[in-house]
Amino acid sequence: MEVIKIVGTDDTPTVILDVENEIFEISGRSLPEDVTAFYEPILDWLDRYSESASGKTVFNFKLVYFNTASSKLILDILLKLEEMYEAGKDIVIKWHYPEDDEDMEEAGEEYADIVEVPFEQVGYSLD
Repeated sequence: MEVIKIVGTDDTPTVILDVENEIFEISGRSLPEDVTAFYEPILDWLDRYSESASGKTVFNFKLVYFNTASSKLILDILLKLEEMYEAGKDIVIKWHYPEDDEDMEEAGEEYADIVEVPFEQVGYSLD
């Protein structure tokens, strides 16, 4: 399966979707001008991946900021992971957030309440 590697900018997150190396990660800031155009290839990739996923998939979200438009697309990604989990795939979501950022911590908690997938909150220090 092809690897998706998108280098992040001030407005778009870094995205790595690499089955062979078992890296599934979105990190940085997400406020792309056209959020649908940015996330569509990621959602399409997840559709294809769901057909062949085997083993454990640990999907890491390491966002430090996202806008309202991005929050909907992040939820779409989580819902695709939930579909995979319900189909018997081994899925774990890890929501990483700076320990001093209550907003990002709460966003993870809210997403965890919405989707029925094993969901881990991982606080980290910026030091």
